[in-house]
Parts: sequence; structure tokens; C-alpha cells
Amino acid sequence: MTHSKTKTLVVDATDQAAGNGLMSRRFFINSALATGATLASGAPAIAQDAIVGEGQEDWTLYPGDDLPLYGDVSQFEKGRVQRFVAPPTGGRTASSSGRTPHHLLQGTITPSGLHFEVTHHGIPDIDPAKHKVVIHGMVKQPLKWDIEALENYPTVTRKYFMECSGNSRVCWAEKPDQNFMYMTHGLVSGSEWTGIPLSTLLDEVGVSPDAKWIIAEGGDSGSLSRSIPIDKALDDTIIAIYQNGERIRPSQGYPMRLLNPGFEGNTSVKWLRSLYVTDKPVMSRFETSKYTDKLYDGKALQFSLEMDVKSMITRPSSAISLKKKGLYEITGLAWSGRGKIAKVEVSADGGKTWAEAAIEGPVYDKMLTRFRIPWMWDGSPAILQSRATDEAGRLQPTREELLAARGKDAFYHYHAIHSWSVNAKGAIRHVYA
Repeated sequence: MTHSKTKTLVVDATDQAAGNGLMSRRFFINSALATGATLASGAPAIAQDAIVGEGQEDWTLYPGDDLPLYGDVSQFEKGRVQRFVAPPTGGRTASSSGRTPHHLLQGTITPSGLHFEVTHHGIPDIDPAKHKVVIHGMVKQPLKWDIEALENYPTVTRKYFMECSGNSRVCWAEKPDQNFMYMTHGLVSGSEWTGIPLSTLLDEVGVSPDAKWIIAEGGDSGSLSRSIPIDKALDDTIIAIYQNGERIRPSQGYPMRLLNPGFEGNTSVKWLRSLYVTDKPVMSRFETSKYTDKLYDGKALQFSLEMDVKSMITRPSSAISLKKKGLYEITGLAWSGRGKIAKVEVSADGGKTWAEAAIEGPVYDKMLTRFRIPWMWDGSPAILQSRATDEAGRLQPTREELLAARGKDAFYHYHAIHSWSVNAKGAIRHVYA
């Protein structure tokens, strides 16, 4: 058997877009794929003895299993692709979280079973036949809906990210955290949501012109409640009943949840049972003692609801070491609570030079956006960074800029540029650069 000779990848100065081996975003198309070059991280094996029937694996010799009622992942993925679930710190009903393993995923839609979750009072087991949501307060006619009644209304389907405002909060610390990236950036996910625009229901009950806020309350044991500006409620807020094409899951708020696109995740109240229309916020514990931003002067910023422009490199990252020199793809996600992502830039030299990454379309409003750029690693140390710009013109800040604006005692809404350090052996660590 003969094999064709391996084609040589030729790189010249015109292919480089920034320092330390960062290539033009068109390099994969114009050079690598055209010459048959393979990535250093995964060159295909050459079949030496491709004889049908000889040395076949067991799974080719016997019938497979029957189809399950609900599809499952391969047994070889169950231990590899899973969320990190932190145990409750104060008993069964205390706060706990499950984080998305972005370094093992592609695209922008997070599988429902891997979507991040945060619960403050445990997950209630709600019978949808007994559950209703009521809109009352400063309205002409209070009304109630069960899940069957809601499904009779015209629905909308939208793709949105959701992010806990505590995502990446370890980066406020004086020293960089060295846990895997899902511990740092795992409290953000993207889904396709289907539900009823809240504006439709508010129009039906007749909202008072003096109304300024809506108090959303959940059906969990702690009756978690958040204040939502009426302008937001009348804009793009929905009552979601489906996620990624199926009914939302219990830990995501079954049978119905509020969804406030672009706002911090805690405002998208799960197990929704009450929407109280009023002229002032409720000042609940989740918008006073929690989910407020401490400032450098000792004051606290309240109702900082909109999530900032942000990005992260998912591969390579601290969970993935580089095995050898060569061509790699740097990829990651960017998002903004104010609208669409307009541009993502990547640096391989700690921010000294930047190159614009390719963005996978279509780009949706307030949704995760995938970016990619090729990188020729020559074995020398590198610092990988990404920075995003949204359609409102907001540029993701450096850590120094964010600390100067917020101080060092902040806890929520960390969105500064993140840095991965690559040493000569290919090991990757989180650093401040």
C-alpha cells in the first residue's frame, strides 16, 4: 500500500496578524486547509492494514442496544463531559451551583443538562397541574394562568445567554485562582428559550401608568424575589416554558420561569408564581445584602442588572495542555447584556499586540458568540488573552481598569480580560497580566 506524501505547511510574514505566532483569521482557509496541514493537537492516524473483517472491534460484530425512551450520551462521555456541581455549604437546602464545562463544548448552545444552575433553597418538585402564576398589584384586572393556559398564547423562540453575576468572581482575589476554567467561567450558558412575551400578559391585565417595577417571586421554599424595571418587562422579558426545544427542567424553573435577557441570572426568577406590579422595588435580600456591588469608597452599587461585555478563551485553557509545537486553534465565547458582539480580538503576547478573530455567525442579540483564530506555537512562553467589543461600543476592560473603577472589595460582575499563561512545556495556568 502506498501513501501520498505529507504536504508541508508554508508560513510567511504575511500570514501573521500579531506577535508570538498569532495568525490571520483567514489562515486556516487560505493555507492550512488548502495544503492539507493538520493541527498539532490532533493529526489523523494513517490506516496501515485497512482490510474489511480483519481485527474488527466487538461493536461491529453484534447488534447494538435498543433505542431508549430519552436519548443519553455515550458511556465514554459520561465521565468526561459533565458539570462540576458544588455541594451545599449549609445543609440540603443551602445555596449550591453546577458549572458548565465550556472547554469540552463547541458552538454556542449549551446542552440543557450542562447548563449552569444556581439554587438558593433547593429544587422544588412542582406539579404543573397545581401551579399558577398571577399578575396583580397596580393593574386593572388581576389574572392567573396555569401552564396549559400559557401555551394557548402566541409564543416566541429566542437564543439568549444567561450569566450569574457571581461568574468569574474568583478573579477579584489578589492571586489568580488555579482551578479549571469551569470553576472560573462556568456560571454562564446559552440556550434557545421558548415562551410568552411578558408584555402580552401585562397588556391583558392593564398596567397602571404609574407603575415602575414588577416584583417577581418564585415558588421555592425561600420565595426568592427580585425587582424588575417595568421598561425591561415591557421590552424583551418572557415567561419561558421550553428550553432547547423541551420543557424546562426542574432545576431551571419547571414548569415556568422568568427570563430577563442580558440581566444578571438571579433576576430570571425560577418556579415563577407571582408578578406584583408596583411603583417601587421590593428591596429583598437578593438585591440588598446580596447581588449588590461593593465600591472602593465603601458604598454599594444597587440594581446593576445589565451584564457587561465579556469574553473567555475556552481552548486552549487550564484543563488542556499543549502536547507539541505546531498549529492550534484558539477559540472561545463572547457576550454582552447590551446587545450583539461586534468584534473579538486575541493576543498571544499578553496584550502587546492584538489580532481580530473570526466570528461564527449568525450573531444574535444578547447571546453567546463563538470566535476562532489560528495560532502557530513555536514552544516559547505565551500569554493568551481575548477582548470583546459589543455593538454599543463597549470594550472589555483590563483587570487594572476594572479594579480602578470598582476597587478590590467587589464580589459580582467581574468582566475583565482573562489571561492564560503557556510555558515552554505546554502547561497552561491562569495569570494576571
